[in-house]
Amino acid sequence: MPRTSLPLAAALVAALSLPAAAEGIPGMRGHDHTGVTVPDMKEAVSFFVDVVGCKKAMTFGPFADDKGTFMTDALGVDAKAVIEEITLVRCGYGSNIELFKYTAPDQTTLKQKNSDVGAFHVAFYVDDVAAAKAYLESKGVATRLGPIPVDQGPAAGQTILYFQAPWGMQLEAISYPKGMAYEQGAETVLWSPKDPAK
Repeated sequence: MPRTSLPLAAALVAALSLPAAAEGIPGMRGHDHTGVTVPDMKEAVSFFVDVVGCKKAMTFGPFADDKGTFMTDALGVDAKAVIEEITLVRCGYGSNIELFKYTAPDQTTLKQKNSDVGAFHVAFYVDDVAAAKAYLESKGVATRLGPIPVDQGPAAGQTILYFQAPWGMQLEAISYPKGMAYEQGAETVLWSPKDPAK
């Protein structure tokens, strides 16, 4: 039987006595992408690349199952749904956005508000929200009230602005160059896409 050195044995005992990791999906490492179904792929790619500043990474498809139920079983959509195209874009230091162009017999067009259950938005970290608003408006992008500085509560330190893609998707520009108030003494700090050099 091989002999184990005392320091190694002590390290093993210490490792075995650590509390178990938090429960969750085994091996989960982080947010990879957000998927969005768009009405026009060319318009969506142009918006995310030419206006927002993301970079196109890859395109693939189509996917369909004329005879079976693969689309329902795998994706929870109508069995006759067709994914005409999928394009993924990389957005700065953040995760990816996966754009889908679907056709389906039961397809509807959502006119979601942020208050609707199941509604979502995608936020982009920017260095200057006022500059982002001026830029977006110069490109004809609909923006909402703002920049709105948050100066109270755990989110104090951030500035936000909501805006919309041409097809109505909700988006946000956010900045917190000096961090947020909650970070003082926080056990868990939110991941941030800020430039790691800053």
